[in-house]
Amino acid sequence: MANKPAQKGLNERAQHLLKVLVSRYIEEGQPVGSKTLAQSANLDVSPATIRNVMSELEDLGFVESPHTSAGRVPTIQGYRFFVDSLIESQPAGHQALFDELQAQLEQDLNTHELVSSVSEFLSGVTRLAGIVTLPKVQQIRLRQLEFIPLSERRILAILVTSEDEVQNRILDVHRDFTIDELRMLSSFFNEQFSGMDVTQVRQTLLGQIRNDRDHMDRMLNVAMDMAESLFTPQANDEDYILAGQSNLMGKDKLSNVDKLRMLFDAFTQKQEVLRLLDQCINTEGVQIFIGNESGYQIFDECSVVTSSYSIAGKALGVLGVIGPTRMQYDRIIPIVDVTAKVMGAVLNSRT
Repeated sequence: MANKPAQKGLNERAQHLLKVLVSRYIEEGQPVGSKTLAQSANLDVSPATIRNVMSELEDLGFVESPHTSAGRVPTIQGYRFFVDSLIESQPAGHQALFDELQAQLEQDLNTHELVSSVSEFLSGVTRLAGIVTLPKVQQIRLRQLEFIPLSERRILAILVTSEDEVQNRILDVHRDFTIDELRMLSSFFNEQFSGMDVTQVRQTLLGQIRNDRDHMDRMLNVAMDMAESLFTPQANDEDYILAGQSNLMGKDKLSNVDKLRMLFDAFTQKQEVLRLLDQCINTEGVQIFIGNESGYQIFDECSVVTSSYSIAGKALGVLGVIGPTRMQYDRIIPIVDVTAKVMGAVLNSRT
């Protein structure tokens, strides 16, 4: 690897020793002592020199000494410097698996099945937890819409998207509708809005209401009421699919039972997880949150590596992995990056 310029007051020797220490700790999970570091670093320096460098790194906040050991472990700041300045991501090294994933995703899968496949792939290839958000419903284009009466003042709306996915919504309406009226409404939506994403549909109807409030006809008035219910995201909509949570358990992963319980509760409640993922959707490239960098206590002992996936340059969602802070960043980063590109390519081929 080419030498990188010294940063934050670290000369090349200090950077090299920090890189060796972090790499050794990621591999073994044990505090690294000066003797072990001297053997691993292949530097022609005395043990006293190494101890002095370690003291400097500790003073700068890159390493710390656990109470039970004379060795040192990386801090969150140490991991961050390691990721940003000291490693070069390995080639993904799983081309056959990526080819297999692409072939699987190109089959006749609906969106839910596609997202599940990607989440399971990430979990399987990293042995961590894989997470993939479903495409934002606002970005999904309307292909066809049909209304079917169910009972008094309840209507089944059948929404077919450009991905040939069928979504069913039950609407509570303010009055009874005849079958002919519902057919007229279906025709109205299909003629006016087929090919638009659902946000455009709602914005168009709202714009028509604002611009022509006093003169809109009865059909448009009814259509607006329908759109309010149909194209507003539902509270119980599925937001993401998570696979491989059990990979986070065990002495080599997250051993603090209370922290693990909090994390699993957050997976169920979703709000904090989604807020973190939402920060990533409009950011290019791989995003890495190490420990408390996420701003959420549930991730204090975790690292989250994410990338957005896109259609025609427009981000639809986020995928990534969740694991311990001592994950193999040089291996995980390109896996997440390439998986996002594969998923985007498959989605683009469907448009």
